Amino acid sequence: MAHRVTFIPGDGTGPELAEATHRVLEATGVEFEWDRREAGLDEYEAHGNPFPDETLQSIKDNGVGIKGPTTTPVGSGFRSVNVLLRKELDLYSCIRPCKAYEGVRTRFPETDIVIVRENTEDLYAGIEFERGTPENEELRADLEKLGAKVRDDAGISIKPISVFGSERIVRSAFHYAQENGRRKVTAAHKANIMKFSDGLFLEVARRVAQDFPDVEFEDRIIDNLCNQLVSRPEEYDVIVLPNLYGDIVSDLGAGMIGGLGLAPGANVGTQAAMFEATHGSAPKYKGQNKVNPTALMLSGVLMLRHLGEREGADRLEAAIAGVIKKGEKVTYDLKPTRDDPTAVGTSQFADAVIEEMNV
Repeated sequence: MAHRVTFIPGDGTGPELAEATHRVLEATGVEFEWDRREAGLDEYEAHGNPFPDETLQSIKDNGVGIKGPTTTPVGSGFRSVNVLLRKELDLYSCIRPCKAYEGVRTRFPETDIVIVRENTEDLYAGIEFERGTPENEELRADLEKLGAKVRDDAGISIKPISVFGSERIVRSAFHYAQENGRRKVTAAHKANIMKFSDGLFLEVARRVAQDFPDVEFEDRIIDNLCNQLVSRPEEYDVIVLPNLYGDIVSDLGAGMIGGLGLAPGANVGTQAAMFEATHGSAPKYKGQNKVNPTALMLSGVLMLRHLGEREGADRLEAAIAGVIKKGEKVTYDLKPTRDDPTAVGTSQFADAVIEEMNV
């Protein structure tokens, strides 16, 4: 039976990347029924809403979607479509594999880690009090009664970390490790300083780890983790983190494997799963058939595994790796120099991947 999947092209270079990904997914032989829906800047400019209700309903109905990058205006306009999706669908688990493929220039060729980031709590929960407002003044007064004096010219953000949120993200990391043959889970934190938020996260992680005796568990203070990732990345496997640390370490991991153009992503929750590249929409390259589609294609690999189509997922990933290893039909960013005249475009990279799958 065909898998019904919500397909959101996005904006900027999104439609080009999405079309390339659509083609390679079709070439795996897995049967899909695509439910195409719109979201992003183009939709906002055309109809005044970056995320129509029917798009959200489609994802709820289908339970799975894949999305091209979308633009978030800086300082005005509308909220991030990605943030909206996470909140509306409770997509609490952000999974970002960072794997170095042979043929990519990197100083960290041993890297093969998976970042599991909590998506709904921590400083990114958005509980903030603007400097100079009555709400800020009231909160500072309450804090002072508790013995914590805050300067009157300070903005304030609150960092909630709950037992509930911590337990489900740590469990999702262990389940991912079990389902994908991973050997170890590392919980990252700053519990030595933030004893009642990060300390709670660590306490819960240690307790949950006892339910998974077949998977090794350790914890690392976040600054030490960043140091060790670039000094001995081969020692790490699955890393589970609260929201802010996860965001930062995800980009660190992407840099270690050659850049965001190679970094896929999945947001999995209680109602649905959404698959997308971790990079933005790169609107300056819109319509130029230039941008590397690997990150979104690898997000498609994650989607196939989520759907239980492991054979198709393995074939597609092997084909992408094969094209990158050969280094002939790859985009400009995967060439030794970025002005290499032999670089191919987004669509031609997809052609090469399809050809590699059929060898």
